Amino acid sequence: MNNLRTVSDTKRAFYSIHTRPVNSVYRRVVEELMVEMHLLQVNEDFRYDPIFALGVVTSFDRFMEGYQPEHDKGNIFNALCQAQNSDPLQMRKDSQRLQELAQSKSAQEMLAWITQAAASGGDELQWQLRNISQNPKFKYSRLFAIGLFTLLELSEGNITQDEASLAEFLPNICTVLNLSESKVQKDLEIYRGNLDKIVQVRQAMEDILESQRKRREAAADEAKAEAAVEDTSDDADPTDTESTSEVPK
Repeated sequence: MNNLRTVSDTKRAFYSIHTRPVNSVYRRVVEELMVEMHLLQVNEDFRYDPIFALGVVTSFDRFMEGYQPEHDKGNIFNALCQAQNSDPLQMRKDSQRLQELAQSKSAQEMLAWITQAAASGGDELQWQLRNISQNPKFKYSRLFAIGLFTLLELSEGNITQDEASLAEFLPNICTVLNLSESKVQKDLEIYRGNLDKIVQVRQAMEDILESQRKRREAAADEAKAEAAVEDTSDDADPTDTESTSEVPK
């Protein structure tokens, strides 16, 4: 009997934890991330690692930026992880550790740190990278690629803004970790393109909301003006009616 969880199982678990409706504009983002994480979790070759965690956290935070109501975001993330039987606190913690590490290094130092990890290990994070580089069955994912990209993005100088520098460093990292450069490049192109799209969507939403606000204000001003005219009319002296009198002859 096959007891493997299905995507429907994961979705039901998510909506049983986060019971409020998900904002329609962001629902596709949430469900696509949910499905992507699910398909990885049920793959027998998948192993959780901090770079994957960084990719999940970064994707969620970037694509959910501007979500309203703001206070729902934390619960949505928790439900997203718990529906996969993952620990949201551990994911945030591992992500934070890598963010702080990247911010303390230049891109060159980041590459050296990863290279050392793959060659001889080191601290806990480096040993996890070494295991990845030496695992022929390592289950690569787009979220892992986003995690790597974020390390370079957060490192001193943010070389991800310089296509030439990124083109120099990314192949080296792929070589060190035994990743397919073409897959990583393709996934990052899609990721960056989707980021641009979500920024455009948010701008369009802001423009619509601003237009609606201006229309409401204009309608309110018009209603006030009409009310003021009516008040003026009510306060005016009534018009005297001309009385007729008999003229003596």
